[in-house]
Amino acid sequence: MKKIIGLLSLLISFAACSGAKGNTGSSEADTEATAPSFTANADSLYTYVEAQVVLGPRTPGSQAHDWCADLIETTLRQAGVDSIAVQLAPVTTFNGEHFTARNIMGCINPTATRRVLLLAHYDTRPWADNDNDPTAHSTPVDGANDGASGVAVLLETARVTARTLPDSIGLDLLFVDMEDSGESGPGDTENSWCLGTQEWVKQMPYTTQNRPMFGILLDMVGGHEAVFHREYISNAMAPAVVNRVWAVARDSGYSDRFVNKPGGAVVDDHLFINRAGIPCIDIIESLNPATGTFNPTWHTTDDNLGGIDRNTMKIVAQTVLNTIAGL
Repeated sequence: MKKIIGLLSLLISFAACSGAKGNTGSSEADTEATAPSFTANADSLYTYVEAQVVLGPRTPGSQAHDWCADLIETTLRQAGVDSIAVQLAPVTTFNGEHFTARNIMGCINPTATRRVLLLAHYDTRPWADNDNDPTAHSTPVDGANDGASGVAVLLETARVTARTLPDSIGLDLLFVDMEDSGESGPGDTENSWCLGTQEWVKQMPYTTQNRPMFGILLDMVGGHEAVFHREYISNAMAPAVVNRVWAVARDSGYSDRFVNKPGGAVVDDHLFINRAGIPCIDIIESLNPATGTFNPTWHTTDDNLGGIDRNTMKIVAQTVLNTIAGL
């Protein structure tokens, strides 16, 4: 998953979302009088993480990777999202390997013009190149936190909102591929990361009328007692969105976890979403006290289920849901 940077360095096939939500039976007066309320479930979130991790590392080209993509599509259908779009795009990694990225987007209320984009990557790092044991550097990463946790928040959001989100708000849940096969180390390696997102922005299924108001990227949101600072690129490119989400977290009682202070700068999917014209932030642990950057399990063999904190995931998911409910 991406790298942290210094403050001064800063066949494609896509089926457009279509379909409409059925009438819920509520009158217009009822809709206006009742504000939506959504509740995340910590056990449900953990189960979504576990379901991915038991497949094995979801590295590009592996069977576990294909199974995970299938699992995401199946779970979205079961949740009742209105439509699912799949984008297939050829990509080449920094070391010359060729893959087909498979981006998946579930749409809720696809005809609504007021939309929000949520995204997370589901692929995992092919190499544990940050592990303390050099002999483990070629071992694929389980990606419980770096990958599965963000996906779990999106799947929980689908479960909670797909059948109850007010018709006036549209929600796009984007699961991007090929995020975590980038080149580590110094130099201009920015474009070696987030290959799936770089392809997705070339074929975004939006017009000027229905382009999302903002986006939220969920990445590494399951660490033990994780604290989320205002990621630097988010703050620079989408400050109003950071303000909105951190205010919601504060009002939800989570100001100790969503700290209203600057964090690190991260090359991540939100960078390319912002450049495509959608203000997007990254909820990510970027200033861990033990490392000064990411969670200690980042790109190591320790990024497994033992590193997942149900309560952290509940706090993040509830903050996202409360943000949506407040629109």
